[in-house]
Amino acid sequence: MSQPVIPPSAENEPPTGEPAATLFGDAWADAQPSMQTQQPALGGKVGLCPEAAALAALGAALPRELYLGTSSWSFPGWKGLVYDRDASEAVLARTGLDAYAQHPLFRSVGVDKTFYRPAPRLEFERLGAQVPADFRFLVKMWRGTVEHGVRGPAALSAGDDGFLNARVAETECIRPAIEGLGDKAGPLLFQFPPMRFAGARAQRAFLAQLAQFLKALPKGPLYAVELRNRTLLSPDCAPRLGALLAENGAVPCLSVHPTMPSLDIQARELVLDETKPRVMRWMLRGNHAYAEAKDLYAPFDALVESDDASRDALARLAKAAISAGIGAWVIVNNKAEGSSPLSVERLARRIVGE
Repeated sequence: MSQPVIPPSAENEPPTGEPAATLFGDAWADAQPSMQTQQPALGGKVGLCPEAAALAALGAALPRELYLGTSSWSFPGWKGLVYDRDASEAVLARTGLDAYAQHPLFRSVGVDKTFYRPAPRLEFERLGAQVPADFRFLVKMWRGTVEHGVRGPAALSAGDDGFLNARVAETECIRPAIEGLGDKAGPLLFQFPPMRFAGARAQRAFLAQLAQFLKALPKGPLYAVELRNRTLLSPDCAPRLGALLAENGAVPCLSVHPTMPSLDIQARELVLDETKPRVMRWMLRGNHAYAEAKDLYAPFDALVESDDASRDALARLAKAAISAGIGAWVIVNNKAEGSSPLSVERLARRIVGE
């Protein structure tokens, strides 16, 4: 079977080979002696800022089946938007989730660092203990399951290639997340990078392999598949892609990203399953590369470039899903408009009709 070629992608931060010890807690740090000791918090425990607490009425107006959140939570520039004091990225990564989860609009968060290395069950337990019972995590699966030749930890499944390997995905990614988070586990996201296919035959072969992979995964979790190839949404591929996802209990993750057509086109071409929740990510404006947007928008404390079209489409799709009784996730990145907490607030106001 011919395999797609996956070129380097600038969307994700460059992998470091090791996750931040701040994400994975004391037990993980103790097992990684090369990692630095974490900095103490500045001025006591991080709490929710008054400006965020003042959004309680807006949060109460949102449907309970709607899970809004951001991609991660460890941004020092969010002081006055989410956090009540100065704190380093390291401190926020370890201790900021409790305050983040108190934000009236945030009922979900993306766990992105697990894309670079799988996390153990105990670390998911630690994250789950910091949030309320109705909070849900969207967890990225390890990049080795969606890319060829990615090296994981030395003991990872006896060195097997993890690409679309259901055993590796189950053992190293799915079971730790589900067992650690329990009911707080939301979508488990397989985010594929851009792939170069040697023609339509290679695309069909990939779809067949993807179908086999999804079919072999444990039943129960909500699996989401996010792609970065417009050609997979062509009339020759999109119906088959949408059908194989639905048949295997998975959903497409609709994404605002320069490599993809508009959300409305994605939703139309994939013929979305009307019995499964919508999963959407507002990632990156079409006029910037990832690194460019990161440099332009840091420290992510203001809306720099508004994207009204994407906001309207997300609100429309989310409201339709709520009306249909299937629920929706919307995870927002800082690179969408400049500050994901402010983007979430404007999206929330759009959804409730303010």
